[in-house]
Amino acid sequence: MKLVWFLNNLRASDNEALVRACEGRAPVCGLYCFDPLFFSDDRYGFPRTGTFRARFLLQSLHDLSRQLEALNIPLLIAHGDSAKFIPQLVAEHNISEIFLQREWTRDERQLIKRVGASPALQHVPLKPSYDQFLIHPDDLPFADIRDLPEVFTHFRKAVEKALPIRTPLPTPKPRPRDNLTSIRGNAQIPSLEELGLRPPIPDPRTAFPFSGGSSTGHERIQNYFWRSKNITRYKQTRNGLVGTEYSSKLSPWLANGSLSAREIYRELKDFERDVVANEDTYWLQFELLWRDYFKYISMKHGDRLFALGGIRNRQYEWDLDKEKLTAWIEGRTRYDFVNANMRELAATGWMSNRGRQNVASYWARELQQDWRAGAAWFESQLVDYDVHSNYGNWMYNSGVGNDPRDRRFDIERQATVYDPGRRYRELWLGDGT
Repeated sequence: MKLVWFLNNLRASDNEALVRACEGRAPVCGLYCFDPLFFSDDRYGFPRTGTFRARFLLQSLHDLSRQLEALNIPLLIAHGDSAKFIPQLVAEHNISEIFLQREWTRDERQLIKRVGASPALQHVPLKPSYDQFLIHPDDLPFADIRDLPEVFTHFRKAVEKALPIRTPLPTPKPRPRDNLTSIRGNAQIPSLEELGLRPPIPDPRTAFPFSGGSSTGHERIQNYFWRSKNITRYKQTRNGLVGTEYSSKLSPWLANGSLSAREIYRELKDFERDVVANEDTYWLQFELLWRDYFKYISMKHGDRLFALGGIRNRQYEWDLDKEKLTAWIEGRTRYDFVNANMRELAATGWMSNRGRQNVASYWARELQQDWRAGAAWFESQLVDYDVHSNYGNWMYNSGVGNDPRDRRFDIERQATVYDPGRRYRELWLGDGT
């Protein structure tokens, strides 16, 4: 028996771990663990996986289960410490190999290390694959990750000379039907209540009304690219604030691996070939490269990603005032633009890129509060939370990351430029406060 341990790669298509597990005739099963490491409160008292991202995750798992069922591969669900459950599963089902997506950030790395250290896995190899990039690490034009540029523009220009992007992997063929019946275990995906979370109240104002899962992710690509052709206006609208169409909204599916960056890139190139290629379509590629860049930055700098001084080891007079934190979270600051964005986040689990930059700049640069508390709140609330992009962007906006200009946002000017008619602020504040 071979095991696919699903982490942030919740798809059957373009999934190297799944493809490798399906080589040969041995039975295959999948596993997802609701590990308390990621479903508990953090040091600030925030649930690490809040209700919006948890709901999106559960929807994604239901979709993954259906995809795997079509391949005659069962998806087992575990609740509790992965380092205890996986060794038990190995013993019960005589598992010979475990395939997974390679992770390197602190918590994920330590969890995988604990699983691999179990005596039950002494003769059961963990076989990880780098499967979350647009450009595979082996294809980078740098001799060593230590040679990665500290400025995104230098990275982009280096990789765009060749743009070595691999073709997405095909979905494996269905296994023999007896593969389904040979495995016993819990396949029940929990509810939000069973995870200790309250279901969110639907908000008709949300800019992200979409459900989780690879199927809906591919449907979003069809709508945004091929049906509406909104991709042809992406650079012009990407700083928008209201509605579903100002940006691609693909980041939540990318974050939990329901879509791969390579799949999106392939669709983009097909669209450019068959419809039009312009500055707007290129800008989506540009954003995918930013996503890769933050992953490589976290790989290069390791746990500095979570240090107060960031990857630049910059020393500021940081503070952490609980009253200011609560006021920021609840949208009770001196800026109505910050307040509107924070209330949208609390009500929907979503915030625009323009909003994220402004609220982060206010918290870290203007108030000089510990940026990691802001990053932790985003981790708890954002439906598209990704450890690399979240902490990379927070460092960038807090003056301890990869911003060569060390900028601060003039929030009143930002509000005037990007919300000139106050449409966004009135949508989320109502009374304009």
